[in-house]
Amino acid sequence: MNTNLALVRTFSVLSLVAVLAACSGMRSAPEKSLYDRLGGKPAIQAVVDDFIGNVAADGRINGFFANTDIPRLNIMLVNQICEATGGPCKYEGRSMKAAHDGMGVTDAHFNALVDDLVKSLNKFKVPEQEKNELLTALASMKGDIVAR
Repeated sequence: MNTNLALVRTFSVLSLVAVLAACSGMRSAPEKSLYDRLGGKPAIQAVVDDFIGNVAADGRINGFFANTDIPRLNIMLVNQICEATGGPCKYEGRSMKAAHDGMGVTDAHFNALVDDLVKSLNKFKVPEQEKNELLTALASMKGDIVAR
């Protein structure tokens, strides 16, 4: 009986060691990037397409885009959002400061643009956490866009 008890204990200890070794070798899955949580480039493209339509219809700010190459703007916005959210894209446009210098963008204009973006994010049912993370990333550019 002592031999059986010793074997059971040995087996139990070995089992525990095996479980602990397996657990220590496990790594938790890395957190997905905001880009991935948003749905990748196709989802960003859909939001940007809708957003540009919102801006075009928004009398508060559409004048800023009257002479803009809209297809190029679309590409630039998709790449900028893709890169800012951890995606594989590379934004190759001008800096926000250079692109908006002399335009006279006010806080009200910037807020109108954000309203139009939120409208698109809501339309595509982007979850609150991802929406807030995206808006936070884009809000960091406000100082370079709004005239002082």
